Amino acid sequence: MRIDRNTGLVLEGGGMRGVFTSGVLDAFMKNDLYFRYVVAVSAGACNGMSYISRQPRRARISNIDFLAKYDYIGLRYLVTQGCLFDRKLLYERFPDELIPFDYDEYFRHADGFEMVATNCRSGQAVYLKELKDKVRVNEVVKASSSLPFVSKIVNIDGEPYLDGGITDSIPVMRAIETGHKTNIVVSTRNHGFRKTAKDRKIPYFIYKNYPRLRVALSRRIEAYNNQLKLIEDLEAQGNIVCIRPQKPVEVGRLERDTGKLERLYEEGFELGNRFCEEYI
Repeated sequence: MRIDRNTGLVLEGGGMRGVFTSGVLDAFMKNDLYFRYVVAVSAGACNGMSYISRQPRRARISNIDFLAKYDYIGLRYLVTQGCLFDRKLLYERFPDELIPFDYDEYFRHADGFEMVATNCRSGQAVYLKELKDKVRVNEVVKASSSLPFVSKIVNIDGEPYLDGGITDSIPVMRAIETGHKTNIVVSTRNHGFRKTAKDRKIPYFIYKNYPRLRVALSRRIEAYNNQLKLIEDLEAQGNIVCIRPQKPVEVGRLERDTGKLERLYEEGFELGNRFCEEYI
């Protein structure tokens, strides 16, 4: 497959498994490889922001170094902030103080960057971008990565949103529909992975004001496995290149073992470098 200016980049989520993606993107930046169109979801959106702002290792520092220093995952944050992650640290102190985010550089390139969120009213995926407002762009990435059940709903422009992975975990069809026939997909699961759990109907009293969201949540395992099959089919057809871990991933969605995170990051960096050596 030929990589050109119209090739898209698709970034899966996966919580802390996203350190793999940050490794791949750091390798891309090291090799000065930037795609004009990027669509990303959840942790992929968080990592994608540092890629769009041209800040290598920023995502790695926030995901590994600062996790060890600030321990920002835990039930205490669910009690105090309505989220298992310390949102104040991640979306305020990190970008404004501790590891400053280059908003100017980001907005220079943000027109080609979409972040996936789930509209709680419609139960559908939406593809959001922000080109000038610092506050709104942080709300968009927060919405894209707000896990259901353990995160507060994020309101943007009067609409309620949760994690984009509920409805479009690997948004390669969005990339194709927007005119990108060939795409690079960064997945955080190994080839052949499928979720073995079964979907369950969400009780009416959970998200009782959002019946379409409950439907989406009741179908998300099947939908995710179907997307994994689609990725493998497109890869076999030569329409995408998928960069993914080479063996089953030991890192959990809420992983706090920085040794495991470091190893997964390094695998992503190595595979990203290998991709650049082959394609550019």
